[in-house]
Amino acid sequence: MKRNNWRSKEKEGWSNRRQTYHPNNYRRPNHCSFTERCEQEEPWNSLNAGTSNSGSSSEVCHSSPVPELPGFYYDPEKNRYFRLLPGHNNYNPLTKESLQYKEMECKRLKLLEEEEMQKKKTSRAGLNSSLVLRKRQLGLLSSTNYCRLVHELKVNCMQRRKVEIRSPDSSVTGTNNFKLIVADTACERIFTVNDVEHGGCKYGIINLSGLGKDALTVEMYDNLYFTNRKVNSVCWASLTHQDSHLCLMGIAETPGCASLLPASLFSNSNPGDQPGMLCSFKISTAWSCAWCLNPQADNCFSTGLMRRVLVTNAMTGHRQTFGTSSDVLAQQFATQTPVLYNGCRSGEVFSIDIRQRSRRGHSWKAVRLFHDSAVTSVRLLQAEYYLMAADMAGKIKLWDLRAVKCVKQYEGHHNEYATLPLQINEEEGLVTAVGQDCYTRIWSLQDAHLLRMIPSPHPSSRDSIPSVVFSSRLGGSRGVPGLLMAVKQDLYHFSYNSDNPCCP
Repeated sequence: MKRNNWRSKEKEGWSNRRQTYHPNNYRRPNHCSFTERCEQEEPWNSLNAGTSNSGSSSEVCHSSPVPELPGFYYDPEKNRYFRLLPGHNNYNPLTKESLQYKEMECKRLKLLEEEEMQKKKTSRAGLNSSLVLRKRQLGLLSSTNYCRLVHELKVNCMQRRKVEIRSPDSSVTGTNNFKLIVADTACERIFTVNDVEHGGCKYGIINLSGLGKDALTVEMYDNLYFTNRKVNSVCWASLTHQDSHLCLMGIAETPGCASLLPASLFSNSNPGDQPGMLCSFKISTAWSCAWCLNPQADNCFSTGLMRRVLVTNAMTGHRQTFGTSSDVLAQQFATQTPVLYNGCRSGEVFSIDIRQRSRRGHSWKAVRLFHDSAVTSVRLLQAEYYLMAADMAGKIKLWDLRAVKCVKQYEGHHNEYATLPLQINEEEGLVTAVGQDCYTRIWSLQDAHLLRMIPSPHPSSRDSIPSVVFSSRLGGSRGVPGLLMAVKQDLYHFSYNSDNPCCP
């Protein structure tokens, strides 16, 4: 009898459990509120969890200990799971893509709010201007390390200000989105590529001489003759004098087109007096270009094509062709030797000595490096002992060309499919890159430490990836230092702020 009573009680207990558990509700016991849980987490989670201004929308917090269920999304505010099926809730269909976009947008808005409130955080724990100055006075820091740390402090103090763009033709100012900006050697002018509504691109040059601490005004000159060609790559060319011409590579129709045109074409007010294009020829789709400044290969520029490299002399028209096994997406010439470095879709980085004759096979490849994904940018350091390369897996690596090995890796860059450039400022010891997530990241060149992550002023999308230029002399030798960002139809200047207490 006792045994039967025990079994009856056990059955009764299980029946009660079945009655209290409702799988259709997909609920999880909540011992504390979502706000309390987030306050108890580590401080770095503030970069990963965003806040929403909309009361009807829910938030995503990956740091929550709630287990993931396939096909469901857990809302920490409502304390329940929702099915990830489009149309399940007609008023609020949920997809993984929409949730990821919402989380990124919340994170971006939070970082923008912190910047507007001037909530600056140092890139390294305990780093401040007084400590750096004190160590310098005590002789604990060399002049090189002192300057490097000062630049790190100034980078974290940069504040965003909008630049006014003026143009002789006011009807076209601010009507097209920026696609690409490329500065000349002295950072006095910026060549711009703008998307137009009916397709193709519009080109222009921005004069940065009016960029100052008090007035942020620049003059933009464009030429409407070159409006139907889509540009994949641009580089400045020094033919008659420093940065006298521009190399444009892209698609005109089918096949593609390579053009070399004078920069004065955009600053001459009289169209009848404008010089014509120096050279233009049709080629297969061009992905990259580079100009050679070495006197042993004077007046030469290269073009990265589908499975080949084309080196052309702009004056004589002589061409050399080097066959490759993959598309060439990135190029840069060395200055001390006539050597061209190429980054391929296959992940290979190789060099070519253009003094030798082109021939088949890989025997002419002097240096060969390998990434796991397509290489989108290659940059040589000034001494030309090191090369930095970025790929479509978001990896940025610094290679020692003498030892042929990777010596540093810069973490945090985001890329999956876009051709995104790298910028190296050795004088300031900084590396700058814009990710596919529309964040501009700045690293320390020396130790690969991430110094700052700048959100875009506009919501992130494929068509709104910013294009940036960083220099300590924007506008010439007496220009202002900082970062210039072009996104959508706007131009922003992030300048060093000496009035900020965190800067020396």
